[in-house]
Parts: sequence; structure tokens; C-alpha cells
Amino acid sequence: MSATMIARNLAAGHGDKNLFADLELVVAPGDVIGLVGANGAGKTTLLRTLAGLVPAAGGTVTLSPPTATVGYLPQERERRTGETLRDFLHRRTGVGPAQEAMDAAAAALAADPSSGDAYAAALERWLDLGGADLDERALAVLASLTLDVSPDHPMTALSGGQAARAGMASLLLSRYDIVLLDEPTNDLDLDGLRRLEEFVTGLRAGVVLVSHDREFLARTVTEVLELDLAQQRVRLFGGGYAAYLEERERARRHAREEYEEYADKRESLEERARTQRAWMEKGVRNARRKATDPDKFVKNFRAESSEKQAAKARQTEKLIERLEVVDEPRKEWELRMTIAAAPRSGAVVAAMRDAVVRRGDFTLGPVTLQIDWADRVAITGANGSGKTTLLAALLGRLPLDGGEAFLGPGVVVGEVDQARGLFLGDEPLTRAFGNVVPEFNDAEVRTLLAKFGLRADHVRRPAATLSPGERTRAALALLQARGVNLLVLDEPTNHLDLPAIEQLEQALSSFPGTLLLVTHDRRMLDAVHTTRHLEVTNGKVTG
Repeated sequence: MSATMIARNLAAGHGDKNLFADLELVVAPGDVIGLVGANGAGKTTLLRTLAGLVPAAGGTVTLSPPTATVGYLPQERERRTGETLRDFLHRRTGVGPAQEAMDAAAAALAADPSSGDAYAAALERWLDLGGADLDERALAVLASLTLDVSPDHPMTALSGGQAARAGMASLLLSRYDIVLLDEPTNDLDLDGLRRLEEFVTGLRAGVVLVSHDREFLARTVTEVLELDLAQQRVRLFGGGYAAYLEERERARRHAREEYEEYADKRESLEERARTQRAWMEKGVRNARRKATDPDKFVKNFRAESSEKQAAKARQTEKLIERLEVVDEPRKEWELRMTIAAAPRSGAVVAAMRDAVVRRGDFTLGPVTLQIDWADRVAITGANGSGKTTLLAALLGRLPLDGGEAFLGPGVVVGEVDQARGLFLGDEPLTRAFGNVVPEFNDAEVRTLLAKFGLRADHVRRPAATLSPGERTRAALALLQARGVNLLVLDEPTNHLDLPAIEQLEQALSSFPGTLLLVTHDRRMLDAVHTTRHLEVTNGKVTG
């Protein structure tokens, strides 16, 4: 059914921290509204509030009609033990909970025939969510995604690439009236991104989504809702993502110009008032010093001059009071990133000769390739094709089942792996970070982490309790602390906010060493000026 969601005067926060207030939003059929803002601005909180999963600190969220279905589909990092692929699809599409509600209503109807209305409502909801033919549709969608496993296959037994395709299947099968998507683009390959774009743009339902993939936003959203934590302001921009970027830049420039005009005018008036008071005080001192002057005309003239200066000063002060105050635009936190470069390595940075890696049923190779100094290599391929395995084998982290792989002389590796594995332990972040750079004392570690937005409440926590975005920033801080000449990045933009992604691109553009980059961020691939392209397909490497 067609449905509209209306949020009025919505407010939310964490403890004493206000995230947003007075938020007004209408999500109508066909709308695709992108939520943007720095990490911690409240994007996920807003989605969960709209979904009714957390109470609002203020305001209301209403649906028209009230029976409309709302689907909140976050990216799930952990798979549930004992859950099959079928169970997963039923849960994510809402059919599973609707089936349980319908079964409960049927049992109540059997016990009390007067409860027929409740059963009818439960049945209608189950049908609206697509419960009648979900299993049949699921087989077709799973086949189209080449996810060739039984619906009874445990989710915990799926590979990372298979789990990503299962998540995509749950989206394609959903039939919600309002769809709320939290980071749906993370971990998707290029084919998955294409399918997601087609799904979102083809929906008749209203959509609110969070994504840090700029190309995806540019291709899908019709409006942008900006949560500006620094300014404590919420603004809705029409016209899509490109129009939002232009309007935001224009608004920021105007805000800065208005403040500077106000500040200049106030400073000028204050300087005038200071000068007038100084002349008045000088006149008073002169009048006192020459109070014995016998000429009454001279004495009166001096007194009148002092009074005139005092009147002018009071008049100027009133002008200052009547100025309409313009607050200075607060500067947002920005990641100012550089990558420390080690001395140049040899001409050959890394190489593989007929290298083969076998992991269960999957085989990578045989691979023969050579990475030379200052190569900037983009590595792409479908999820599960072997990109991460290729990096691990090239760096010597995986034993080979055949052939050889080696790093050249003088190579110093800096890595951001897909799991951000250095920061998954129970020790505090400062200790985990300091163990890798023992030459840094505790104060230096804290100072560097603070530059990456990781402050006192982050650095004392066990590293494993940090969010994926916070672990990514810690890994990037490590690159700034250590000198490296081979940079290996596996999906570095996952969980980073948009300003941090742009700063990372700038740092990569100026890095003088060798770069191996696995990413599906299409704008990053354009921005970092890669010189080579390796394509990984079902364990085979070309390019």
C-alpha cells in the first residue's frame, strides 16, 4: 500500500548529549531521503527512532495509514547462531514476525471466536509483507545472486561474500511500505551496488537511508537531510546529492560572510566607542587640571566638549547593542591526515610466481604478478572472488600450497585490513596502539588518536568495543605514526563518514610510495589516480 511517514518536532540524544531537536520530516511514496552527517551525529539513532525501536526524546512519528509496515534494515555485522538462510530472510523481510503474530492470532481465534478481527489484521499484515510466496520468490532471487546454497544452510557457515549476497537478497525480497536502510552499501561489490541502486530507485515505497558511498547517493537520493552536530542544526535539501553539495557549500560560504561582516562592523563600532571615551576622559582630565582658569567661556567650552564626546560614546554603544548578533559558524572536526613515508624500497616491491592458495573448496591461482615501486594498483572483483586472500598471500600471512610469493628488499608495509584486526582485543585502545609503535609514549599516542577523533572516552575502552568506524580511524592513525612505503588498504572507506573519506583520498593522492587498494567506492578509484588494475574472478587474477 502507499504510505506516508511524518515526523514532527523530533528530538533525540544520548545521556546529556543532544543529537538533534525540532526535526521535521515527511517521507512520501517514491521519496528517497539520504541522511548525512559526521559519525556520531545521530543518523542511526534517527532511523531507529523512525522505526519505533527507541523512544524519541521529544516529538512524534506517525504513519498514514496507521497499519503501514516499516522495515528497518541495518547492516548486521554478526550472524546469529542457529539461524538458517531461510530464517534470516523471513526475519529481515518481516514475514517471520508476522507469521508468529498470525499463528498467535489463530490460536486466540480457536479459543475465542470473537477475536476474528485480530486474526484478520494479522493475516493482512502477513500478506502485505509478501509471506504467501516468499519461499518461492527467495529461490529465484538467490539464484540470480548466484548464492548456490540450500535455504536450510546455517548463516554462520556462509563466507563473507555469501553473507553479503544473503543480505542483498533480504532487501530485494522485502515489501515494506516505508524502508529504512542503514549502511546498505558496505561490503557490496560493484554488481551488488548496481542491484541495490536499481532496487532503491524502483521502489514505490518511501525510503530513508544512510550511506557513505557518494556515487550511490548521487544516483539514488531525491532529498538530503543533514544532521549538523557541530552547528546543532537539521536541514533538508531538495534536488538530490549533487544539488545538496552545491547548496551546502553556498550556505557555509554565506554564513561565514555574514559573520565576518557582523564581526567587522562590531569591531569598527567598538573601536569608535573606545576612541570617543578616550577623548572624553582626556577632556575631563584637562578640565580638572585647568579648573582655576578665570575665563568662564573657556571652562564652559571644555565641559561642553566632554559632554558631547560622552553623548557620542553612548550613542555608539547603543548602535552596538542594536546590532543583530550573528553567531560564528562552528568548525566541524576534520580528519587532517597524512601518511608517513619510509625510505624508498627496491624496484620490485612484491611478486608472486605460480602461487596457489587453497581454502576449503576455494582455490586462488595460480597467480603470477609483479608489483613495482610507485605502482598504484586497484584490485576489484565480486565478493568472494579472492581479493582479500590475494593480499594475504602476497604479504606472506597465508601459507602457499604451491609456487612462491615474496616482498622486495626495504619494503615497509602499512595496512588497513578489512577486519581492522589490530584493534579487536580486550586491551584499551591506547595500549593496543602503543604496542605497535613502542617509540611513542602514552601522551603522544593520546594526542595522535585525538587528531583522528578518538578522545578520552574512546582510548580507555577495550579496543574491541569500538565501532567499526572508530577502529578504521585508529588504523589510519597508525599509518600516520609509522613510516611505510607499501600501503595495503582493504575496503578502507567502510564505516568512515564522508569528510574522513575525502581526507583519506587527499592523503592517498600525495603518498609517494606503492599502493594496493581494494575498494568498491567508485569515486575513490577515480580520486587516487591508480596506474594499474587487477581483476579477481573466481580465484583467477588478470590485469
